[in-house]
Amino acid sequence: MAPFTTASLPNPKAAKQPQTITLPPPYSTVDCPPLGLESLRVSDHQLRASSIKRYGLGSHRGRLNIQSGIYDDDFFDGAWCAGEENQNQWLEVDARRLTRFSGVITQGKNSIWTDDWVTSYKVQVSNDTHIWKTCKNGTEVAIFKANKDPETPVLNKLPTPMVGRYIRINPQTWFENGTICLRAEILGCPLPDNKQDLDDYITDPNTVFMWEQELQPTDKLEFKHHNYKEMRKLMKKVNEDCPNITRVYSIGKSYLGLKMYVMEISDHPGEHELGEPEFRYVAGMHGNEVVGRELMLNLMEYLCQEYKKENPRILRLITETRIHLLPSMNPDGYEMAYKLGSELSGWAFGRWNYQGLDLNHNFADLNTPLWDAEDNEQVPEHFPNHYIPIPEYYTYENATVAPETRAIIDWMQKIPFVLSANLHGGELVVSYPFDMARSYWMAKELTPTADDSMFRWLATVYASSHRIMADDNRRICHYDNFIRVGNIINGANWHTVAGSMNDFSYLHTNCFEVTIELSCDKFPHEVELPTEWENNKESLLLYIEQASQLKSSMIV
Repeated sequence: MAPFTTASLPNPKAAKQPQTITLPPPYSTVDCPPLGLESLRVSDHQLRASSIKRYGLGSHRGRLNIQSGIYDDDFFDGAWCAGEENQNQWLEVDARRLTRFSGVITQGKNSIWTDDWVTSYKVQVSNDTHIWKTCKNGTEVAIFKANKDPETPVLNKLPTPMVGRYIRINPQTWFENGTICLRAEILGCPLPDNKQDLDDYITDPNTVFMWEQELQPTDKLEFKHHNYKEMRKLMKKVNEDCPNITRVYSIGKSYLGLKMYVMEISDHPGEHELGEPEFRYVAGMHGNEVVGRELMLNLMEYLCQEYKKENPRILRLITETRIHLLPSMNPDGYEMAYKLGSELSGWAFGRWNYQGLDLNHNFADLNTPLWDAEDNEQVPEHFPNHYIPIPEYYTYENATVAPETRAIIDWMQKIPFVLSANLHGGELVVSYPFDMARSYWMAKELTPTADDSMFRWLATVYASSHRIMADDNRRICHYDNFIRVGNIINGANWHTVAGSMNDFSYLHTNCFEVTIELSCDKFPHEVELPTEWENNKESLLLYIEQASQLKSSMIV
């Protein structure tokens, strides 16, 4: 192995010519994680472009999987688009330190109105933005094949990793009926200034970003993506570590026969105690929204560990509340997304169950019969306004009801849950019922429940204690600015949904349920998971604690 010396590292301030490092194995073969264009780890100030079509298509919009507003000229549009059409255009990323760049992922523009994507590009690296070195494949300039449609992410690994502070994507060809538009993610490892730090990410890739000033958790949890087999293994381990307070059970099977496992955590597992509230978290309704899944597995580990340490808060929580954690409502969808990986699954692949059903539109619509009865003055004498029965049509064998949905309904009917949350991803906001607008044809319409103040309180509890949602200076995820409304919103006033789990839970079982959008990135890379735990840890605990408060207020 060739010796490593800090003298071999380029000095960007002193550089007159582009410099490169040839890293000896195994350094040169390590797979680098994304810099964080999609997760917003990379700030808007780190992105620059040769030209822009307009502000809404500026360099700050050139992020993998970023979503656009519904209008073609939206202030928050769906890509970076160049203001000129020639081969001199570029999108640049400042990594803010010397970085080993190993790959580029691209998409086209997210739009319902136009088709725009780049079909090939070059890659250039620099230490100072003045002198650029073009990526080569041997002695030839490397031309990377890019996209064939606007949404499918395409990964190109560099033939030889390149070291520098800045990287540019330089489009060479683009869709003949469109313009130069792209969304991107860069794969790169921050390069340390000594051999020991470099050895660290060989041993543990999750240490790559620890050189940055990021809050790192002290909890000893398993921060990784867990497929179905690994999820079962972790749940089994937690159960074995804390057999007196845990129980693993299944509520049913997915369309492909994967069991839907739940972890129960209670001082009397398997037993409903009179006066003790039942609480549930449901994650993974959309299989490609994976932060909730991993948070549930982390939460199981954490509650077990802290109970054994006799943490007073956790002891009280487990003694006073029967907690049920379902990490994967849609295991089939997750497995599909997992096989492609965090960056290549895209925005939608794995969202639906194997039948192609969106499970959050699959519950019985109880809103319409309630509102019809109210309009006809039949409530409450002739039609109930709570514990509303399921319509007969929904029970027919030929009804398009997913087995995952039926399993959840059976679960709701067997256990008298008081409080619940449905964990999603792709935004930072907490939405609360009703999810369906009273005038369903309306795109947005404020449609509160009779318990609107309680729902707003529950949503605020989570949003105000979430480390990122509570930051008024944070960047918005896509195009909706939820910061100005305290990061909570009435579901129907955001986008109306018929047959949502929130509305069904409230109207059929009297259980208060909200939807929590946990992060901008639906499927973040593993290196982001410790940060997501820190972002959500306090909120997850505080929200569970509301079950006792809610139970007390209902008794009073």
